[in-house]
Formats: sequence, structure tokens, C-alpha cells
Amino acid sequence: MKSGAKIFVWTLYDFANTSFSIVVVTFLYAVYFKKTVAGNAPIGDFYWSLGTSISMIVTALIAPVLGAIADYSAGKKRFLLFFTLLCIVSTSLLFFVGPGNIAAGLILFIIANIGFEAGIVFYDAFLPEITKEKNYGRVSGYGFAMGYLGSLSTLAIIYPFIQAGLMKETFFVAALFFLVFSVPIFLFLKETRKNVTSDVPYLTIGFRRVSSTIRHLKDYRNLSVFLLSFFCYIEGVNTVIFFSGIYAATTLGFTESELLIFFLTVQTTAILGSILFGVLGDSIGQKKSIMISLVIWIITILFAYFVEDKFTFYFVGLLAGAAMGSSQSTSRSLMSKLTPFEKRTEFFGFYSLFGKSSAIIGPLVFGIISYATGSQRYAILSIIFFFIVGMFILSKVKENPA
Repeated sequence: MKSGAKIFVWTLYDFANTSFSIVVVTFLYAVYFKKTVAGNAPIGDFYWSLGTSISMIVTALIAPVLGAIADYSAGKKRFLLFFTLLCIVSTSLLFFVGPGNIAAGLILFIIANIGFEAGIVFYDAFLPEITKEKNYGRVSGYGFAMGYLGSLSTLAIIYPFIQAGLMKETFFVAALFFLVFSVPIFLFLKETRKNVTSDVPYLTIGFRRVSSTIRHLKDYRNLSVFLLSFFCYIEGVNTVIFFSGIYAATTLGFTESELLIFFLTVQTTAILGSILFGVLGDSIGQKKSIMISLVIWIITILFAYFVEDKFTFYFVGLLAGAAMGSSQSTSRSLMSKLTPFEKRTEFFGFYSLFGKSSAIIGPLVFGIISYATGSQRYAILSIIFFFIVGMFILSKVKENPA
């Protein structure tokens, strides 16, 4: 398969999986859980943050071990298929969650989010295999742009359901969308297979390889500093993703239809941000590009705190989309540049470990502050702290190949 075809098939998975991200994590199920399942009680924010944190803890713990196993046996695609199906099946079952089913609603969401997040580890690790290092930035940007295009397509499909008040049906639609458009990566994208024979269980091998990498992290100091920086600033990004829909609905009184328009706005600028900053990263360096995107994030959060009306909040969405697309895609390309090729999946497991474990603290802080003060405006200010600390640590990173 030619390079261009490989890239297109790879980006289709991004196109597919964002149906889960936009419908379940960011938009409809997040709002449905707060308003309907939790009865719109303030503690609903805490329950939601608890669910997101648990799913991220589990993903963070298993990702490096699974990545090490995949590197040893060249089994990225098998793991990707397992976690993709786990997410799709759990998402479709959200249809049966109704008022008061808090435990069932959280458990299914936790399982689905583990499938989604763990799958991304193996998906990301294909990046060094499908393109050359000099193109990491733009190809990563293409992937995220396709993802946001997938979000736009999903929102267009579920719009009639929202208008008809059929909220639960959208969860099944998201699962079906994910299933259909994820098929090409399993059919057409090849990975280098290894004929591995060992009397030692793969799980044991995975733990041994991760343990060895941790013991030798001093040999990857620059990469470790980047991961620490990533841990801090992606904390803020994840918190925005998990609570933006709930914030707009609860604090500003957005209806489901208004939320749909808002997220259409966000996805549009996210596409532009992913592509433009992907190209910019290859030109001026990924580190500088991330710095610029974090400044945009800080400005966005300050705007969100002071905004009182819905119309102005759409402008916040424009900024948030650009910052989200740029920071996520550029971080992935910088990670690819700093990572040893022979340990790419294992290190992307650590990338996931830092990224997912970072989503434990931010949402919990947001949920606790919101519950304690009764105001989401105070909670949203806490996000700025994570961006500032991330920028400071990122300034210590040397942008050079592994």
C-alpha cells in the first residue's frame, strides 16, 4: 500500500472514534447523565468526574504493559481491535440507562472510555510506521483533523434525533458510526509481524519490559521531561473536554440544540487548528507550536470565566477548538520525534499513562470545587494552573530526535 493510502486509512480511525468522544464524553451522554440519570443534582458533577477518573486510572495502569507486549509481539492491531469492540459494545448499551441508574450508567461509561482511551495507545503507535519523521507534524494533524471532521459528521447525523428528543438513540448511532468507519484500518493497514515463541507469558514479558524502561528512564531524560510537561497541560485539556458540555448547559443554560451548534463551532476550528499547527510544527518546531497553543488555552479559559451570555460563549468555542486541535496533534508528533523507534508502542503506553492519569486530577478538582462552591465558574479557573505549569516544564525540553 502506498504511503498516501496508508495515511488515509490510518486517519479514518480518528474519523471513526470521535463519534464516541463527541456524543458520550463531551456532549450528549455527559449532559444526559447530569440532567436525567443524576436528576440534575450538583453531586452529578462529582459522579461524572469520578467515572472519568476511574476509567483514566485503569487505562493509565494497563497502557504501558500492553504497549510493551505489542512491541515484543508486533500485536498492535489485535489490541486495537479488542479495545475498539469493547468501546463500541459498551456505548451501545448506554441506550438502556435511565433516570436513577447512576451505578449502571457510570460502569458502562467507565468500560467504554477504557476501550476508547486504550485503543488510542495502539493507534498512535502506528504513526512512525506510516510516514517519515519530517512529516510527523502534518500527518498527526491530518489525523486529528479527520477526527474533528468525524465529529461534525456525527453531529449532523444525530441532529434529527436531538430535535425529536431521542437522546438515548444517539448513543447507539455513535457506536454504529465507530464500528463502520473503523473497519478499514483492520482490513488494509499492515504491521510488521514477528514470529515469537516464548515459554514466558506475554503479561510477564510486558511487566518486565516496562520495569526495565522505568529503571533506565534516566537514559531518556529529555523524553521524561516532555512527558511531565504533557501530564500537566493535557490535564487542563482533558478537563475542558469532560466538562465543557455540562458547563454550557448548567451555567449558561444551553439547550441540546444550542449545544449542538456550539460543538459544531468547536469542531470546525479544531480541524483548522490541527492542520495549521501540524504544518507549523514541522516548520518552526513542535515545541514552539505547543507553547503558542497553550497561550491560546489560557486566554480561552479567562474568556469562559467572564462570559455571561450564550452568544459570546460561541466565540469561546472558536478559540477552544483551535487550541484543542493544535495542542493534541502537535503533542503526538513531538512524542513521535522523541521516542526510540524500537520502543514506540511501549513509550506511547507511557504517553497514555501520563495523559490519562493527568485526567484524574483535573476533573476531580473541577468536580470538587463546583460541588463545594455551587459555582462552575470558580471551578473553571483552576484549569489555568495546569497550563502554566505545563508551559514552564515544556521550556526545559530539547526538541531533538530520539
